[in-house]
Amino acid sequence: MNLTLRFRDASFAALLATVTTAQAQPVDLSPVPLQPPPSVLPEGWHHGAFMEIFVRAYQDSDGDGIGDLRGLISRLDYLKELGVKGLWLMPIQRNADGDHGYATSEFRSVAPEYGTLADFDELIKQAHARGIGVVMDYVINHSAAQHPLFVEALKGKGNPYRDWFVWSDVPPAGWDIWDKYPWYHAAARPWLFQGHPKDLPKPPPGATGFYFGTFGPHMPDFNLRNPQVLEYHLSSLRFWLNRGLDGYRLDAVPHMIENDAVRWNDQPESRRLTKQLQDLIKQYPHRYVVCEATAEPAAYGDPAVCGGAFSFGYTQHFVGAARGDALSVQKLAEFYRTASPTMATFVSNHDIFAGQRLWDQVGGDLARYRVAAAGYLLQPGTPFIYYGEEVGQAGVMQLEGDLPLRSPMSWSAAPGSVGFTTGTPFRPFAPNAEAFNAAAATKDPTSLHAFYKAMLGLRNSRPSIAKGSFEASFADGLVLGFQRRLGIERSLVVINYGTRAAMVRVPGLAASDRLQPLYPARADATTGDTLTLAPQSIQVFDLQAR
Repeated sequence: MNLTLRFRDASFAALLATVTTAQAQPVDLSPVPLQPPPSVLPEGWHHGAFMEIFVRAYQDSDGDGIGDLRGLISRLDYLKELGVKGLWLMPIQRNADGDHGYATSEFRSVAPEYGTLADFDELIKQAHARGIGVVMDYVINHSAAQHPLFVEALKGKGNPYRDWFVWSDVPPAGWDIWDKYPWYHAAARPWLFQGHPKDLPKPPPGATGFYFGTFGPHMPDFNLRNPQVLEYHLSSLRFWLNRGLDGYRLDAVPHMIENDAVRWNDQPESRRLTKQLQDLIKQYPHRYVVCEATAEPAAYGDPAVCGGAFSFGYTQHFVGAARGDALSVQKLAEFYRTASPTMATFVSNHDIFAGQRLWDQVGGDLARYRVAAAGYLLQPGTPFIYYGEEVGQAGVMQLEGDLPLRSPMSWSAAPGSVGFTTGTPFRPFAPNAEAFNAAAATKDPTSLHAFYKAMLGLRNSRPSIAKGSFEASFADGLVLGFQRRLGIERSLVVINYGTRAAMVRVPGLAASDRLQPLYPARADATTGDTLTLAPQSIQVFDLQAR
């Protein structure tokens, strides 16, 4: 979660002014029982590749310039054809920010601009019919300042919802979270402030009534020590799972519990609570959960905590290797020798702190693009492709903060619309959409799209690549190699990140082992333990011991 730009979104500042202490709108607080529908997805479906989708930016179905669930449904055949097995939807619930969706104002309804619950149900039905699972973001740590229950809590200590959020009579001393003070003077209405939280005016001497917001005054933290609050969220998780949702990406879980000004990040209580959330989700058959935990991702990837986590601190090495960094190649060889295969990988996502779009990270160099992508699509863990990555979509660099990453999907070269909308788009299109778009890419056998389809084809057809062990890994200068094994099936992956041809001896091979090429596909098999690799190339083999 990126604090600065979530606060700066232009549409957000205007919406913040709507927070009042007037009568709150109704909120569904009813308990939701466990009612797991049968899963139509096979066991282990989540070992396939996911597509992270910002629904607002994916496909507009009604001409309002904003993507929606019906638009996404219309593109499911495209995703199936690519080989995607799962979708991660950024928040789709009703929200106050009118953009990214992480400022939730109602946890059990769909944002009106995205559609209805009936549209959500249809998305699940149609995705499942194509063998695609759907998970979505759940933001448990905080709500929007516009959430009706926070509006109620602002009325004072006597309000029954006051203790649903975190309060202090006086400003606690010593706090600093990402160069800001996270306690906000409610009477000053800090959610109206349009600058960075660290620049808020200081409260007057003697001020009382401060609420806590890890990510700023516009998103107050829930008091997850309150059993009522926790049960509300558990019921809300069940609400969507009962409708057939296939799991969650749990946002910012290390921040659920703070103990004091020093012990505020990744506390033992947050880990225990995360395990409780995982246990609830896994009560439903074939469900998947992955957590955002930037400081200690490996701890959250452990099945004893979340059971899946994004590999922050590792994923930058896919691009580092593609840029010719031998140390990154070494890290790629080492990581999965000890890391849990439940970790999730990516090369970019919706937050700028994780990196620019892949196109911009490699400067539009298509050879570097391919070898960067091959690394994470063929290694263990669950790979998450960011929408548009498969066609080479660039960021809109004239925008600030996270916004360059969140432009409409480049579907075609159509002027003024790129196939995304028949109306006025909510944000500028990618600057390279004319040449790099889905319509052109799906017709070109040499395109990035064709390459991604080939990599996902290997993952979907080779159980050893999808969920096999990671063995005999090595780094030889700018050459990476590793084997994937499941049962009797063995796959060998060798990637030359260098700009010169390379000859390498492959550890773990016998001179008599037979190598049948899988990518690039060739009829001729070879034997021996030495390979010659073209510059910036990928080779994948079926390895048959003799």
